[in-house]
Amino acid sequence: MDIFIKNSSFMGIEGHQTAPNILMGIPLDVTTSHKPGTRWAPLWIRVASQGLEEYSPRLHRDLRDVPLRDVGDLALVPGRIEVNLQKIEAAAEMFLREGKFVVSLGGEHLITYPLVRTARKCHPDLAVVQMDAHADLRKEYEGEKFSHATVMNLIGEEIGFENLYQVGIRSLAREELDAAQKTNLFLGPLLPGLEKCLERLKERPLYLTLDIDVVDPAFAPGTGAPEPGGATSQEILEALYLLKDFPVVALDLVEVSPPSDRGDITSLLAAKILREALLLWGKK
Repeated sequence: MDIFIKNSSFMGIEGHQTAPNILMGIPLDVTTSHKPGTRWAPLWIRVASQGLEEYSPRLHRDLRDVPLRDVGDLALVPGRIEVNLQKIEAAAEMFLREGKFVVSLGGEHLITYPLVRTARKCHPDLAVVQMDAHADLRKEYEGEKFSHATVMNLIGEEIGFENLYQVGIRSLAREELDAAQKTNLFLGPLLPGLEKCLERLKERPLYLTLDIDVVDPAFAPGTGAPEPGGATSQEILEALYLLKDFPVVALDLVEVSPPSDRGDITSLLAAKILREALLLWGKK
């Protein structure tokens, strides 16, 4: 079996094998607890991207000037969590070891754990910035250690909780409070929380993980666990722009669930976020 399966491409870009920027889909959808469907996100986001222009008026940059290779979706084994985590880690390492800028498209939030493990091998002083409605700091969820609800606890144990910055958080369980005391967790609106982090993040290599449910469900209904009170679509873009001059070395966008969407507006927002991220941090 091929490592990657091609079914579409982001904004119609196939890209050359030597391109310094990689987009890969990771359609993991095993531990989603409320409404499954994230496995369909890489396809639907790529389809939605066809309606976007390559040029960003805000950034005055064009995606045609950022060499990108869309490798397709990683071929996963149905229902095999730990096997799939190993496959994700190996795929990411293949590109990061070559110095590529890697953008990963989930899939559920658990994909971030192996991606961060790999990024840290290349950047030992890595910090992780999580934009999310949920803390995801449980030690286990429904009997599972590996879950979209435990992913940030796993990452904290891997890189040190003090290197985890959590912004936009507006939902957590009582049992997550102890772990939350160890991280840089900012409850409340996304932008003020991120602004409080900036001084501490200067000159550190950053891994950015963006759960689409950080955005209010009025703007992004297509997610499995929507949480009212979140950012607007404009505010999530402004959050990216705040990190414009920071060294983001890799990122992911997760938890888009097309079956729960309305008029594909969540997939379209995700596509625009990806375009802006590639223009902000992609290698020329």
